[in-house]
Amino acid sequence: MNKRALVTGGCGFIGSNLSRTLLNNGWRVDIVDDMSNGHLELLEGCNMRVVPLDLLEQFDKSDYVRGDDTLLVLQGDFTHNGVTTRIENKQYDVVFHQAAIPRVLYSVENPAKTTEVNILRTTRLFEACRGNVNRVVWASSSSIYGGSEVFPTKETCEKGPKSPYAWQKSAIEDVAKIFGALYDLDIVCLRYFNVYGPGQYGDSPYSTAVSAWCHAIKHCQPLRSDGDGSQSRDLCYIDNAVHANILAAESNKKFLGECYNVSCGDRTTNAEILEYLTDKFKHAIVVNAPWRAGDVMHTQADISKIKKDLGYEPLVRFWDGLERTIAWWGLEDDNL
Repeated sequence: MNKRALVTGGCGFIGSNLSRTLLNNGWRVDIVDDMSNGHLELLEGCNMRVVPLDLLEQFDKSDYVRGDDTLLVLQGDFTHNGVTTRIENKQYDVVFHQAAIPRVLYSVENPAKTTEVNILRTTRLFEACRGNVNRVVWASSSSIYGGSEVFPTKETCEKGPKSPYAWQKSAIEDVAKIFGALYDLDIVCLRYFNVYGPGQYGDSPYSTAVSAWCHAIKHCQPLRSDGDGSQSRDLCYIDNAVHANILAAESNKKFLGECYNVSCGDRTTNAEILEYLTDKFKHAIVVNAPWRAGDVMHTQADISKIKKDLGYEPLVRFWDGLERTIAWWGLEDDNL
């Protein structure tokens, strides 16, 4: 029997890449996405059936026969009664909870709205899952470390969130441990470090700098550099994040709120990336902008724990991932 997965935020950047891979690996996959940041075109080529959640009861009573390769896309909020009922009826083995309102700057401007989604609704989802699924794989964030000055940063380093978004992720890690201790709900928390790659649009407030710069090059717009470009990031290509999710879902280990860094264990400065891009694309120009509120200077993951416990190895390193991302954008090298 195929393993059964629910992917929240499955029409978004990480969720769509994860859903495709799960399907290709033989999983039966349902997606729930309110489409606030999702795009059905990211799932182009999949055998999809799209059902608004308000019509789910009618759909379930229909004579529709679903194939094993059919991706069921439920349009609406992940705490909708139709979704929680499916969870409580034990229709899923694993819930991959990718849905959130991400990005630091948006949370700084909208702390109450982001707290409602990222904390309260996530807790409601966990409540539906207790006793009804084998595991929840949840997307946390490296932003919980704040301005850590210890590199590479281990999971045991003190948390110091510097934005509402980072605090929200940190708080839900605590909730995951409490649900593990009280209800034996097996949640594994994956602390993503700056995920980028194909499927991430560059004109969204949720985009990483890499995607924003590719978008700017594509549309002959200036490349924004916050500050002097000396900030550095441990940039994680999308295939690495997907790989970590699947390893976490299929592991025999009991997690109960355990947290893992997910990235490459390297770091690259914005200035280095911009120098590479402006050399490759001669028409590209850089404009400087003020430092962003709530941002941190440096990130670099210690990935020894996820290597040891899950057998994780980065599948794609940064510069290779950058070239793959450039190719996905269809950008032409000016030096050719």
